[in-house]
Amino acid sequence: MLTLGLSIFLCLLRPACLQFPRACVTAEILQTKECCPVWGQDGSACGARSGRGFCQDVVVSDLPNGPQYPFTGIDDRERWPTVFYNRTCQCAGNYMGFDCGDCTFGYFGVNCAEKRESLRRNIFQLSVAERQKFISYLNLAKHTINADYVIVTGTYDGMNNGTNPMFADASVYDVFVWMHYYVSRNALLGGSNVWTDIDFAHWAPAFLPWHRVYLLSWEHEIRKLTGDFSFTIPYWDWKDALDCEVCTDELMGGRNPLKPNQISPASVFSSWKVMCSQAAEYNSRGALCNGTGEGPLLRNPGNQNRDIVSRLPTSAEVEFTLSLSQYDTGPMDKSANMSFRNTMEGFGNPQTGRGGGAQRWMHAAVHAFMNGSMSSVQGSANDPVFLLHHSFVDSIYEQWLRTYRPSRSQYPQANAPIGHNAGYFMVPFIPLHRNSDYFLSSKALGYEYAHLLDPGQRFLQDFLGPYLEQAQEIWLWLLGAGLFGALVACLTAAAVAFNYNTQTKKKASADSERQLLIDSRKTESFLLSDQTSP
Repeated sequence: MLTLGLSIFLCLLRPACLQFPRACVTAEILQTKECCPVWGQDGSACGARSGRGFCQDVVVSDLPNGPQYPFTGIDDRERWPTVFYNRTCQCAGNYMGFDCGDCTFGYFGVNCAEKRESLRRNIFQLSVAERQKFISYLNLAKHTINADYVIVTGTYDGMNNGTNPMFADASVYDVFVWMHYYVSRNALLGGSNVWTDIDFAHWAPAFLPWHRVYLLSWEHEIRKLTGDFSFTIPYWDWKDALDCEVCTDELMGGRNPLKPNQISPASVFSSWKVMCSQAAEYNSRGALCNGTGEGPLLRNPGNQNRDIVSRLPTSAEVEFTLSLSQYDTGPMDKSANMSFRNTMEGFGNPQTGRGGGAQRWMHAAVHAFMNGSMSSVQGSANDPVFLLHHSFVDSIYEQWLRTYRPSRSQYPQANAPIGHNAGYFMVPFIPLHRNSDYFLSSKALGYEYAHLLDPGQRFLQDFLGPYLEQAQEIWLWLLGAGLFGALVACLTAAAVAFNYNTQTKKKASADSERQLLIDSRKTESFLLSDQTSP
């Protein structure tokens, strides 16, 4: 209980890196459009007095978008975040956060000067204690209200241009569920009319960089919530898997024997409620998800529509995908041919590289294979398997980056679908992140993958790592045992020394008495002889 209380207290103190900070959702802020909160440590906006950052105008890219979205000025996500805010904190150096009170990815310490490299590992290489800790962290995040951020439940127009704020509380976990919904939701055209061919994080070049920031932010939040700054998201290596190997009660939840599309009651995930999973209903109302619970988490792996997805991806398909040297091609959407991004995302055939078609492969195939909450783009983050899946997807993206070492200028600068150009700010993050800023190696962002380590490092990690982890888990016990052993040894030595001294003194005393007796006899004999002499 003490640890949990401390974790929640830490969450209340530290800023984060999502969107819609509580400090920026009042009617006054929404109308002035300035989201530059005061950093509590020095009492200045964006920590300016400490040189952490400054309140500045948001400068958005004006390079042209592709033709997939033919509208202008109807969606709050256009030219993000200017519909809501045109001034935000721009942080300096290694500082980050909506008020620049936090450290950027990979940096730690009071002044954000300590660079560390974290390691994401295969979930099956974690110890039992580490797996249990991961599950408990997920459950804590699901049931802890986010202290720093809220979700938006209405459009800016629906708020009467900000005079009537429409926001709601959500848990630390559900804020991320909402973010994935919000970035991929349909554009509302009025009434029940929507534009479905739009997504600010999928079906185009930003797919991989956006999800990289998403995972980093999620990891960052869990560290702050728990106070465990060594935490990393594990991955599930699904290559050549025949079924959902992580769908066990020990891990992400097995199948409910009575309701096969739900989670086993032996798993904590059986009690989870999903949100933002009913896209058709929102569209019919011309409204946004309001964050309320919408029933249990659904999953029925392996019983998907086999006309769309026949199986999980293979090692050969991953290797072919990695052989595609061009990051994106042509229209840079679902029809792109010989595109690493499009093939990795699952809209290009991983045997031919041809885009389009009805079937889904690679990343998309895993989502469809889960046949439940994971199968809906907007609601997929409700299932915690999402994290393990996307961590592995990100590792393949990292492998491609290390193979071809592209410069940032090779990321599409213009004419990508809306939201995906290099200079576009990622929806819906505040502080702001540009797409091309994450077209670089994970090592520059402070993390590594276990299966990408060189052979020597991998040997240490795979073979010695578990023993070192076990030693780390019981180091307090070992230390206590060592101290206790030392104390016992000292006491034993002291007892032996005391006994030796006692015995020595007794012996010395006995010798002294004996010597005294001998001397007294000599004296007595001398006296007698003296008395008898003439």
